Amino acid sequence: MKITLTRENLLNVLQTVGGVVEKRQTMPILGNVLFQVSENTLTVTASDLEIETQAQTELESSEVAQFATTLPAIKLINIVRSLPAGLTINLDFEGVRCTLSAGRSCFKLSTLPAEDFPTIDLSQAELSFSLSQHQLKQLILHTGFAMASQDVRFYLNGMLFDINDHTLRVVATDGHRLSTCSTELAMKGLAPTQAILPRKGVLELQKLMTDEDTLIEFSLAKNHLTVQLEETIFTCKLVDGRFPDYLRVIPSHNDQLVQTDKELLRGLLQRASILSNDKFKGIRLILSQNLLTVNASNSEQDESHEDMAIDYHGTEMEIGFNVNYIIDVLNAMQEDCVTLLLKDANSSCLIETQTDVCHCQHVIMPMRL
Repeated sequence: MKITLTRENLLNVLQTVGGVVEKRQTMPILGNVLFQVSENTLTVTASDLEIETQAQTELESSEVAQFATTLPAIKLINIVRSLPAGLTINLDFEGVRCTLSAGRSCFKLSTLPAEDFPTIDLSQAELSFSLSQHQLKQLILHTGFAMASQDVRFYLNGMLFDINDHTLRVVATDGHRLSTCSTELAMKGLAPTQAILPRKGVLELQKLMTDEDTLIEFSLAKNHLTVQLEETIFTCKLVDGRFPDYLRVIPSHNDQLVQTDKELLRGLLQRASILSNDKFKGIRLILSQNLLTVNASNSEQDESHEDMAIDYHGTEMEIGFNVNYIIDVLNAMQEDCVTLLLKDANSSCLIETQTDVCHCQHVIMPMRL
């Protein structure tokens, strides 16, 4: 059983699905990718039991019409990536061995039976809609950084997809900050539905997105989400939990406005972060008439002090924040000017941003320094 394809086609599908494969797994088969040949099409699938990514590519030739096996993912990716561009790769399967040859190179790999490869049980979709890759990429880009990582509140280790009528809103929070972005969908009358996508699923989905306006199809079922691109199908089990009521967290009476140049503020905060506390990254913002002063210090008694002109006509205020939380928002936003909406020294800061496809709100809790 022999198949032939270009190095570029094979590398493309392997890189598309490869991020799902865990380097350490309890089941040896999860270290492999599933190869399925149908006519002149190769479908490659990777799974970790929670996420399944499937990509297709065209073959140059195939000796059999139907065939399936599994190959070690990491080894195969490293071999194909190391081969010179433009080569044709031959894969010859015999028994439990596969011989990969390209140019003067030859590699022999062990296979495992295709029937042992686990696939996610896809139940009937309860809700379907479409949006562009560009829309989804912007939504994740402006919220993903606020997801928790390894939090005991497992439902925070992911992103909420909140669908209502013709609006999709995504929300991420780690308990100290919250970011949410909403975009309009072409389809109207969608039933109110919420789903939590796990952190790894969000990061893998983001890798698949481009800035193109190509439509992608979303299908939501009770326990999984499926996203279908042109030649790729992404499926992920959902987090079984209840996401906090995020609307209660977004402040509505912050009337103290700080306006300034985004790049100047980012530079100031990056310099302040150098001498901030290594663990908590706390800085102190002192606001007065048209002036912002930023102070930082750490346990080694190092200190930094810098001020900049701003547009501010509110009351004098001194408030502490984790500097990285503000920098994350500034890194994601596209506008040249940033507006911080404050209330007092004990209340959250709200930053609202707008892209060509979505409206975003970022809430940052204050710190006591």
